Amino acid sequence: MERREREARIAEIAALDQPVRGDLYALLVERDDWITRDEAAATLEVPRSVAAFHLDKLAEVGLVDTRFERPPGRSGPGAGRPAKKYRRSETEVAVSLPARRYDLAGALLADAVSESAATGRSVDTALADAARETGREIGASIRAELPVPRSRAAVRSAAVSALERLGYEPHERGDDVVLANCPFHALAERHRPLVCGMNLDLLAGVAEGLGLDGRVTPRLEPADGMCCVRLRAS
Repeated sequence: MERREREARIAEIAALDQPVRGDLYALLVERDDWITRDEAAATLEVPRSVAAFHLDKLAEVGLVDTRFERPPGRSGPGAGRPAKKYRRSETEVAVSLPARRYDLAGALLADAVSESAATGRSVDTALADAARETGREIGASIRAELPVPRSRAAVRSAAVSALERLGYEPHERGDDVVLANCPFHALAERHRPLVCGMNLDLLAGVAEGLGLDGRVTPRLEPADGMCCVRLRAS
C-alpha cells in the first residue's frame, strides 16, 4: 500500500474513533438516505451544532456525501436557505494495517481449483502456474511503464514499487530485498506450505516480468515477523 493511500485509510478510521461521529455514521448506514442536521441531532439527542460539526468532519474524509436541498413545496425568494443534507458515501470503511491482499489470494486459489477440476491437474500445480503467470503480468505491466533504455537502478526501483503495491512492505538490505509484511498472513497461518508456495511463485513471476530473473531470486526464507520470501541478489 502506498503511503498516501495508507494515510487516507487511517484518516477514515480515525474519523470514526469518536462516539458521536461513530453513532452518526451508523445512523446514515441504517437510514441509507439523505438526512438533515436537525434530523440527525434529534435522533441522537445531541445539539444541532454538535451533529453538524461531526457530520462535516465525516464529509471531509469522504465517508459522507453532502448536498443542499429546499424543503418540499418551498421555492422562490422567501423560501429560506436550502438545508444541508448528508448521506453515507460509497466509500468502503475497511482497513488492514499492514495491508493484506486476500482478494488476490482468493482469485488465484479460485483459478487453481477451476483449472484442477477441468484438467485433473493437482491444485498445487495449477496454483503454482496461476501465481507465476499473474506475477509475470504484474511485472511486465510495470516494466512497460519504464522509459527506454531501462537502467538497472530504474528496474530495481520499479520492483520495489511493485512490491509496495502488492502490500509486501519491501526494505532493501544491501543487494537483497526483505519483505516486512505478508499480504496473505491469515491464510499463511492456516495453510503455510500452500500459501508460501503461492507467494514464492507469484514473486518469481514478478521478477521474470520485470526482467530481473537471473539478477534477483526469490527464496523461501521464513523469519519471525517477516514474509516467508526474501529476494536474494543473484
